[in-house]
Amino acid sequence: MIVGENAYAFGVGIPSGRPPLSALTYPAGTRFALRDGATCLVTAAGAILLNPPRNEKLTGLSQQQRRVLKTLNSGPATLAELITDADSDAIEALVTRLLEGGWLSLAVRDDRHDLYAVECFGVPGPQPKDAAPSGVHLSKFSVLHRDSRGYVLENPLSWCDIRIQDLRLLALLDGPGHAIADLSEDLIARFQADLRWGGFVVSHSAEENHQFTSVSWNASDLWFHRRSTLGERTITWDHFGPTKWAKGKFPQPAARKPDYPGSPVALPAPDLAALRAGDPTLTTVIEDRISVRAFDDANPITIEQLSELLYRTARTRGVRSESEGEELLSRPYPSGGSVYELELYPVVRNVAGLAPGMYHYDSFEHVLRPVADADSTAVKQLLKSTSATLEGGAEPQVLLVMAARTGRVMWTYEQVAYSAILKHVGVLMQTIYLAATAMGLGACAQGFGDTAAFTAAAAVPELQECSVGSMVLGTPATS
Repeated sequence: MIVGENAYAFGVGIPSGRPPLSALTYPAGTRFALRDGATCLVTAAGAILLNPPRNEKLTGLSQQQRRVLKTLNSGPATLAELITDADSDAIEALVTRLLEGGWLSLAVRDDRHDLYAVECFGVPGPQPKDAAPSGVHLSKFSVLHRDSRGYVLENPLSWCDIRIQDLRLLALLDGPGHAIADLSEDLIARFQADLRWGGFVVSHSAEENHQFTSVSWNASDLWFHRRSTLGERTITWDHFGPTKWAKGKFPQPAARKPDYPGSPVALPAPDLAALRAGDPTLTTVIEDRISVRAFDDANPITIEQLSELLYRTARTRGVRSESEGEELLSRPYPSGGSVYELELYPVVRNVAGLAPGMYHYDSFEHVLRPVADADSTAVKQLLKSTSATLEGGAEPQVLLVMAARTGRVMWTYEQVAYSAILKHVGVLMQTIYLAATAMGLGACAQGFGDTAAFTAAAAVPELQECSVGSMVLGTPATS
């Protein structure tokens, strides 16, 4: 990503070190436009290309080149609409420079059809000048999907997206050697060159197939990383972060989920003043914290201990209403925007004073609400899935499932919502770890969970609420 001000003087020609890109290699109907979000300020002294935080000065421009920039600033245009006989070489050099610098997007069409568009958001690398090797295939990171505007091919390592309007081109994603009726060989070659240029296709000998740094990443992990961070693709706060994009379109999901039916289990509230005075120090619990994988089933955790742990770590301390009815919460752990989307579900196998089964912790009332019976298939599967975490394949005294009511976060945040949810899971896990350590309980976070079993047990649609983390709790075994 180029940040800040750069300058380019047209009096010195195309810079060396990068092969010149000829805009004339595209079909005559191709329309060129400034990339999304970019504008151009043209003066008698030159021009400034702006796409904050990036900008670039152009100097030494001819009158015709300044005219071309003004035209592009007004909207898309073909080369025929840009070039005049008097200064065609200079105009081609300008368009080439803008393409090389990542300032232009383009829409390719033949005499009759829109074919594809190259939508630039970064700075291109050198365009390949050699013929495509026979072993070219789709990169493992490339993803073709449909959005509100049609089909788009994306790659998290690319500087552009390719929007495919003519679906006949999909056959070319598998590499060269395909003939398509009514498409010229030159146009097919141009599309394949753009696929290579953007990194959407690679050769069998490409680095992504052999280097650890690329082999170790899979498509979903790399996409998640790129989509939830600022960088090449996202350089401004437009449609990123706490935009509250849904405000005025959809009501904010309520801070409190509907109660499960059935009689709640009352939980005693601990004496916080006594805990403040008698708890071990923060340094002590941080240094003493360990992940416990062996538990004493003969002396299980009690309902009083479970109640204290939930109260100390996850109770709702307060609710406040913002403008237009937005509900924000306060709990002992931090949460982005104070939306607090996480819900806790103790899955109980062995707790003194509490019947086995799955419960929902109502953090507003500090009670447990029955969700599913202990002998249900889903609850059994939830407990069974923890066996890899514990010594000897044992089942936990308590499995504490963390679920996210995702709409609470997604109503406010764009692109970073799921990333924020996982961060919230992390801080809640550490909060539980430290409280459990202070109480002499054992805890162990899980790196995985059975999301299907949770959805079945909780009887909630996954897109509305899904499991995002879990911890094992109980009385630690004595060595």
